[in-house]
Amino acid sequence: MPDHKSLEKSALFVATLSSFMGPFTISSVNVALPAIQMEFSANAVLLSWVATSLLLAVAVFLVPMGKIGDIYGRKKIFTWGLALYTLASFFAVFAVSIKMLIIMRVFQGFGAAMFVTTGMAIITSVFPPQKRGRAIGVYVSAVYIGLSVGPFAGGLLTQHLGWRSIFAVVVPFGAASVFVAMKYLKGEWADARGEKLDIAGSLLYGLSILALVYGASLLPNAVAVYLVLAGFLGLGAFIWLELRTRYPVFEVRLFRYNRVFTFSSLAALINYSATFAITFLLSLYLQFIKGVTPQAAGTILIAQPIVMALFSPLAGRLSDKIEPRRIASAGMMITAAGLLSFAFVGPDTSKIFIVCTLAILGFGFALFSSPNMNAIMNSVEKKYFGIASGTVATMRLLGQMTSMAIAMVIFAIFIGREQISPSNYNMFLKSVRVCFIIFSSLCTVGIFFSLLRGDLRSGPSY
Repeated sequence: MPDHKSLEKSALFVATLSSFMGPFTISSVNVALPAIQMEFSANAVLLSWVATSLLLAVAVFLVPMGKIGDIYGRKKIFTWGLALYTLASFFAVFAVSIKMLIIMRVFQGFGAAMFVTTGMAIITSVFPPQKRGRAIGVYVSAVYIGLSVGPFAGGLLTQHLGWRSIFAVVVPFGAASVFVAMKYLKGEWADARGEKLDIAGSLLYGLSILALVYGASLLPNAVAVYLVLAGFLGLGAFIWLELRTRYPVFEVRLFRYNRVFTFSSLAALINYSATFAITFLLSLYLQFIKGVTPQAAGTILIAQPIVMALFSPLAGRLSDKIEPRRIASAGMMITAAGLLSFAFVGPDTSKIFIVCTLAILGFGFALFSSPNMNAIMNSVEKKYFGIASGTVATMRLLGQMTSMAIAMVIFAIFIGREQISPSNYNMFLKSVRVCFIIFSSLCTVGIFFSLLRGDLRSGPSY
């Protein structure tokens, strides 16, 4: 058996590499969409599914996979997830139609749900509480590095080797992760072993999340309202069912009795709801209003994830010594201030101001994300690590969809179904400003949720 330090290194390596692959694939494939459209002559709806299908699959399977990992072994589910993701990436290279590519993206999402929810749980299982924040910080940093590298690498690969090379590049990363996990990640973690899987709850949860996420992607269409409403009703029924099930797929009582877990999760949801659409809005602003090229826009926008990647490990390390809620709340305050600054952008706003504000936002988000995740994972018992990890990822995904939904609804109100053109630049700028005012307000509310969670080290907050 290897010593514990070797185990820690192996766990951190495979979990970090897997946390890089997901965001890298998502952000790099988005750049390749025009090339994919050209090759398959795909319509806009099918093309949007290339991006959406992976997110939907991840959203649907995250929580059930976390519970399955808790029951049957987190390492087992993690390794199988990596293998499935790698295999789907390999077959995507040889996709002969847009529909085949979408199906492979669904399998990628299924695999990603397996390793995302168990990867964080494995790190939490392997690292002791006094070192956990630092490890989580490295894990979170890898996510931002993936987001940063993705658009540049995706554009470079697509231009010189074609869009299929993006999927080909993922294969050796995935294969290396599977090899390390099988050879060096010794032991198994299944703190809920012996419990039965709640199949009814898993199905109801999956269908509810599917309705919510897909409905949000269709906003502001009328059918979207019905889907979102059905999703919320389904989640209500899911909560009712879970409270009456002996072995629930998700322990909803955690939200009722564990204040740190509840408010940290809500803070994460609010933070992602307020920040995810920043890149989308500023990319349009820079290209339409400031007239810069896509490559130049990408160069400016990289300021935020670079700062996130640099400071996330430091913030995670600090949260091992200082109460996580204090660091996370400070990060949320900085983020709220940065978002409010963008509410005043106009045609004459300097690029230096945009880069500096993005750097401030990146710093604020780094201070929030790692300590907040550390608080969530440290607030639950070992047998709930998979569930807690799945909750973090689900809050992130739902927040991202909410952020985009807010932006889409505001655009629909101010611009309608027209294309962005010089004739409506005025209304476009108003839309951007309103979005940032809403996002800043959301973050301000999030500060109170972050502060209300209580101190992690003062004992359980039940």
